[in-house]
Amino acid sequence: MRIKLLIAYNGSSFEGSQVQLHTDNTIMGQIYKVFESLNIKTKLHASGRTDAGVHAFKQVMHCEIPDFWSDTVKLKEHLTHKLPSSILIRQLRPCKDDFHSRYSASRRAYRYVLSPKCSNPFEEAFISFLNRPINIELLKEGIKVFEGEHDFSSFKKSGSQTKTNLRTIYKTRVYRYKDKTVLYFEANGFLRSQIRLMVAFLLRINTEELSIEELKQQLNNTKIFNTRPASANGLYLSNIIY
Repeated sequence: MRIKLLIAYNGSSFEGSQVQLHTDNTIMGQIYKVFESLNIKTKLHASGRTDAGVHAFKQVMHCEIPDFWSDTVKLKEHLTHKLPSSILIRQLRPCKDDFHSRYSASRRAYRYVLSPKCSNPFEEAFISFLNRPINIELLKEGIKVFEGEHDFSSFKKSGSQTKTNLRTIYKTRVYRYKDKTVLYFEANGFLRSQIRLMVAFLLRINTEELSIEELKQQLNNTKIFNTRPASANGLYLSNIIY
């Protein structure tokens, strides 16, 4: 039986979402530990990977489980009880056999949360603090440059392998939420560290270290101005659209 899991997590203390050989301190690693304790042998598939320190409101995974686990409510209770409190199984239910958490998805949405200063030290793991003013109009102008289909070769982690670097960003937005500034990106997919590299460039535009014209040059892969990603702690996987 194939099941679909909707998962939220605080990524601060984990080394990313994917399974890693040297540690089980990942989101998948923790779920596998619970499955193993229940004698469930399976392979998890995620809608996409998140790096160390990145959070999620709506990560989606699927896997096959034995038919005798037809009581998925009970299985969800086991996971909720045994997983760390920083990982929440929001939904767990049967799905169609042809559903795939990654390949069935049409769009992914991320939010990046900024604040000009640290007003609450307990938010440090969840917000990127700039310690300088935020020019929201300049960010709005810059973020629109990313919309459309582009070859994002200059906005991916060095050494990451993909079949194509073409991605389509359908929607971007910059808005205020209370005393925070939020950057929103919605696309058919993202390359490794792409969002953090895009955000880093925008933040250097915010401080006038770089210009929108230089952003266009890097997006067109004619010249590289920035290769350092923004911090992970302000980034959230906010939705997967099917």
